[in-house]
Amino acid sequence: MNLLLVGVVAVADNGVIGQSNALPWHISADLKRFRTLTLGKPLIMGRKTFAAIGRALPGRETIVVTRDAKFAPPAGVFTATTIDAALQLATTRADVLGASEIIVAGGGEIYAALLDRIDLLHMTYVHCTPEGDAFFPPIEWSHWREVFREDHLSETGGDAGYTWADYIRTGSLSLAPKAL
Repeated sequence: MNLLLVGVVAVADNGVIGQSNALPWHISADLKRFRTLTLGKPLIMGRKTFAAIGRALPGRETIVVTRDAKFAPPAGVFTATTIDAALQLATTRADVLGASEIIVAGGGEIYAALLDRIDLLHMTYVHCTPEGDAFFPPIEWSHWREVFREDHLSETGGDAGYTWADYIRTGSLSLAPKAL
C-alpha cells in the first residue's frame, strides 16, 4: 500500500503556529476538522506538541519524536528518537490500523524536518498576527498545487476568521485521487 504523508497545520498570517506550547487562538470548527482529518491514523508530533495536547488523542495512534531520554509517555503513546524511526514506526502502525495516511501534526521542528517529504498539506490560515515562539517553515510554493480553498468568518466567540486550503505536492499528483 502506498502511504501518503500528510501535514495538518493551522498557521497565522505571520507564520506563528504556537505560543508557549499552546495554540494562540481557539477555533472550534478547525479542531473538529483536525479530528476528522486524523481519525484512525498514526500521528507524528514532537514532544512539546504532545505536552501541549496533554494526552493521547482518541481514535488515533500518537508517535512522539523526542531526544529527551527521560520522557515517559502514557500508555498507548509510542516514542521515536529520530524522524526516520518515527516514519518507520508510523508505517507499521498505519498497516495495523488499515490507514492510508500518516499525519504530521507538528510542531515547527517536525514540520521543518518533514516538509520535503509531505505529499498532501491541509492548512488552516488563521487571519491574525499573534505573538509566537513556534513557526511554520517557509514553503517553496512552486512544488505545490492548491486543490481546495474555503474561507470562513470568525466564529461566535472565536478569535479570528480563517481559510482552509489543501495542497498536493506536484510530484505526488499520481496519488491525488487517494488523497481527496
